[in-house]
Amino acid sequence: MANTDVPDTQETARPAYDTVVVGAGPVGLACAIELKRIGHRVLVVDKGALVNSLIGYPTNMEFFSTPELLEIGNHPFSTRNYKPRREEALDYYRKVAQTEALELALFEEVLRLDGEQGAFILHTAHARIRARFVVVATGFFDIPNRLGVPGDERAIHYYKEPYAYAGRRVVIVGAKNSAAKAALDCRRNGADVTMIVRGPDIGASVKYWIRPDLLNRIEEGAIRAFFNSRILRLGTGTLTFQTGNEPSQTIPNDVVLALTGYRPNYDLLSALGVTWQDDHAWTPLYDPETFESHRSGVFLAGTVCGGLNTSRWFIENGRFHAARIAAELDGR
Repeated sequence: MANTDVPDTQETARPAYDTVVVGAGPVGLACAIELKRIGHRVLVVDKGALVNSLIGYPTNMEFFSTPELLEIGNHPFSTRNYKPRREEALDYYRKVAQTEALELALFEEVLRLDGEQGAFILHTAHARIRARFVVVATGFFDIPNRLGVPGDERAIHYYKEPYAYAGRRVVIVGAKNSAAKAALDCRRNGADVTMIVRGPDIGASVKYWIRPDLLNRIEEGAIRAFFNSRILRLGTGTLTFQTGNEPSQTIPNDVVLALTGYRPNYDLLSALGVTWQDDHAWTPLYDPETFESHRSGVFLAGTVCGGLNTSRWFIENGRFHAARIAAELDGR
């Protein structure tokens, strides 16, 4: 039974929809486009901006993929570069949403989902929205993996650009793409950079034009790196870590960039009635053919399908979930 305690002052301003897509990232937009093309009235809801995760990417970040692999809705992605940059992608997805005249409810947080297939009521911070189906394409970029040590709240988990770190002692935790790019950017813009890496080396998945550059800077001593190491404590102006079984070390620092990855919003998934496996990746449960979750009428799309295994799905392959979901709903 729906919870009648939620104010419905804006409900009369919202029509009923065939499908509500939760998440206005590239995959969510792809789902909205495909569903609209089979005749559904679709609303896309997001607690942030349009393609909010891309807004959080570093300035001038270069994608690993070529532009045709990022295209949605058969709209060509033109770029001046072989590899598109963040700013070009932001412009592309905005124009696609405008061209397709997608209905958007941005900066509107989703709270929970009541009802059942065919008669859902999606509660947001501003309204109650009626829908027959719900597609969840929320990605994983909103919740960082925290260090779980004393002083953890001092760490910064999102990196945009290096200029604020000039002349400062910066410790970067992690060794994948975000950490590698941040280390190089900060060093070249006047920061004193130290990397603390849990594994024995810089990650093999780091972009092929970034990894050798970083390894060379470490080898020449321009960037210090401690491998097989873990953070023990973040103090005021200090950081304590341990390498292997050696005694712990405390070093001075001004900034800690903990670029240790992100995870799906499991509280939101639970509020939407999505369940997951009790495995190492907390993988959401869904039909691999239709992408329907174990709650009838609620579908999953994009990186959220991988749970904590955030490298399983990307824009490149997650965008194809849209056509599978549309085909299933067209049959209903």
